Amino acid sequence: MTGLREKLSQQVGRLLPSHIPLLYLVLSVLLALSVIPLLIYSTQVSSRNRKALQTNEQELQTAVTRGIAQEIRLYIRSMDLEIRSLARSLRTTGAIENVAEERHADSLREATEEFVREAENILFLTIVNQEQRGIAGGDPTVGQDDFVKGELGEAFQKAQLGTAYNSKAFLAQQARGTVPVMVMARPLSVGNDFRGMVATVVSLDFLRRRLEEASKGGLVTYVVDGQGQLVVHPDLKNFNVGRDMSHVRSVQMFRERVRGTTTQPFELDGQQVLGTQSPVPELDWAVIAQKTLADAYITVRDMERYAVGLAFVTILVSMLIGYRAARALTTPLQVLTETTRAIAKGDFSRRVNLPSRTEIGELATTFNIMTDDLEKYVEQLKQAAQENHDLFLGSIRTLSTAIDEKDPYTRGHSGRVSKYSVILAEAMGLEEEQIYKIRISALLHDVGKIGVDDRVLKKPAGLTPEEFELMRQHPVKGANIIRPVSKLREMIPGIELHHESLDGHGYPYGLKGEEIPLMARIIAVADTLDAMTTNRPYQVAMGQDTALDRIRSLQVKRFDPDVVDALFASVESGHLKVSPAMVEV
Repeated sequence: MTGLREKLSQQVGRLLPSHIPLLYLVLSVLLALSVIPLLIYSTQVSSRNRKALQTNEQELQTAVTRGIAQEIRLYIRSMDLEIRSLARSLRTTGAIENVAEERHADSLREATEEFVREAENILFLTIVNQEQRGIAGGDPTVGQDDFVKGELGEAFQKAQLGTAYNSKAFLAQQARGTVPVMVMARPLSVGNDFRGMVATVVSLDFLRRRLEEASKGGLVTYVVDGQGQLVVHPDLKNFNVGRDMSHVRSVQMFRERVRGTTTQPFELDGQQVLGTQSPVPELDWAVIAQKTLADAYITVRDMERYAVGLAFVTILVSMLIGYRAARALTTPLQVLTETTRAIAKGDFSRRVNLPSRTEIGELATTFNIMTDDLEKYVEQLKQAAQENHDLFLGSIRTLSTAIDEKDPYTRGHSGRVSKYSVILAEAMGLEEEQIYKIRISALLHDVGKIGVDDRVLKKPAGLTPEEFELMRQHPVKGANIIRPVSKLREMIPGIELHHESLDGHGYPYGLKGEEIPLMARIIAVADTLDAMTTNRPYQVAMGQDTALDRIRSLQVKRFDPDVVDALFASVESGHLKVSPAMVEV
């Protein structure tokens, strides 16, 4: 049975090509995704329909606003003609000379009542002479309204100057309630002589009804004046006359004196809106129409939903067909990606296992060969780096030992100072890189003693002032010795400045406080601790506690208190034990 399976497997292997080009798989996926042209087509159709609908909506808004603006013009002109006709009749009858004369009272009262009765939208009419005396007709409640009185006074002042007057829109009190109105007034004159004024209070309720008729299907229309304030709105309960509408972009365009009717989309209260403004120059008004894009494009949305539904079904079928082909491509690539990331993080043991007959299988084999070579190369680099580092540290130790051997009293001194400095740096929580630099700097802190005369360096007795001055030069000499070595330049502060004192009385430069690098402050404490606890020509070694008390007494004045605290913490924890024999670094 097993032999039969092996023969069948061999026959199948002969039938299958040894190499399947990746192009075939890509072509299969592209065929499965033939729905893309359908998506492009539906997108283009939707886009064109949207543009066509937007154009239709713009034309609709333009037609509505222009129509209402034209109606306002015709209405104002008709009112103006009525008033001028009344003025002509006054001129014909001679009543224009003084409309307050008693002999004209009956005829003027009759003419006034007839004028108000025949003019449907005139609520109140007044004819006055130069002294503002005369007659009035219409709704007396309107005539007694304070706002109406104020506007009539303003109109009379304009009439005295020979100027016609059209007021702003405002709400006036009528017997049946409040109503939006405006005052229209024309001067009465004979030649250049002022004789009085004809003024009417015109109801704008007709305009509100016209705007209400136009505000359908999400479209809202209203009228504003040149200051951007509301003249009439179909919803007077929520939009009072005089309300500031200057935040609306269409109103802003009107106030910017954009000529003609204009339409453009803009944002209003967080919604995208299509707005139109059509000016009424005679009154310095503008008819505004606006509609949210959501309402304007509702038909397009329905069409798009249908197109999306059809595309979804098509895509689902295509996905089922293309799933296996897509997996054949994505799985190997995913394996390669994950393996590459692991190798990039340093895991050179990872290999790619892709038994594929396509170019991906060849790529996996090549990738594994490359990884093998890379792993060997990196290992060689690590080994060479470690050897270089060991050689470097060995050279430093040899140099520090050579320095200590010059002075029989300081044998092992550099190693102990380095050990103490590392312990203090670790207690202070410094980073590993900083601790490493302190370690090397401490090993070499006395390298400058190479340049000090042996008679001074090995003198068993105290030094003279001149000899001590020569000894004080060893930090600078040490820095000069190390400076040409680029790899050791970051360690120079500890070598050159470990004899500086916080109070500025140290050497070689007399630096103070924070002027002294932390590296040098740490090595200074470690150097002093070892000097106090070892025999020297000028002193007998102190005990550990005595040396610590002495160092504590010199903190702030000479030593950094933080470093001294780290010293005591290290001694208390047992990490640091004073021992002249401690030379392992």
